[in-house]
Amino acid sequence: MTAAPHQDSPSTKHVAISGNIGAGKTALTKVLGEYYGWHTIYEEVDNNPYLTDFYNDMRRWSFNLQVFFLSQRFDQLQRIGEMDQSVVQDRSIYEDAHIFARNLYEMGHMSGRDYRNYTSLFSIMTTHLEPPSLLIHLQASVPTLVNHIQQRGREFESTIRIDYLERLQGHYEEWIENYDRGPKLIVNVDEVDFVGEEGDRRAVLNQIESRLFGLFPDD
Repeated sequence: MTAAPHQDSPSTKHVAISGNIGAGKTALTKVLGEYYGWHTIYEEVDNNPYLTDFYNDMRRWSFNLQVFFLSQRFDQLQRIGEMDQSVVQDRSIYEDAHIFARNLYEMGHMSGRDYRNYTSLFSIMTTHLEPPSLLIHLQASVPTLVNHIQQRGREFESTIRIDYLERLQGHYEEWIENYDRGPKLIVNVDEVDFVGEEGDRRAVLNQIESRLFGLFPDD
């Protein structure tokens, strides 16, 4: 793909991509990084020391996993703040608390004591952070999520239950509706294929450019 002319703008951008497991966050991060020449930051998955244990025993490892993700995301955001180039980030720090930790607590997989400790830590961290220039939320139905998860074939994801994805889905819908930290763009992944279809990719890029560089970015 030919790089867009906006990558040399003196104003750097921080774009965060949110969405349920299997929504396509990593794929869109890659697309935007290649198209705009932006620096890409991916979620720590392959080298995550807790994921396999977590999916086998959520109650035992939920707090450990969430603190690991939170510390990784906070470190990413500190590095982003020091960069002199635009960045696209695979998953936002807000999802860690508002979606995943909350869901684990409500399902009984995280104790009230651990949840309070975690949310307190999250609140302290986020007071020192700037929100992203644009949050892109990838909205996808559970069947689409399951199809994507099966296609990528990560062994540790093979034990994910449908009801777990459905609960996350409910939290995502509530969270993105009320997200007010900055501009947001919702992309329905059931209706567009920004990886395989050039027309769909161009349509998504046009929406992103309108929000980031347009005269009326919040429209």
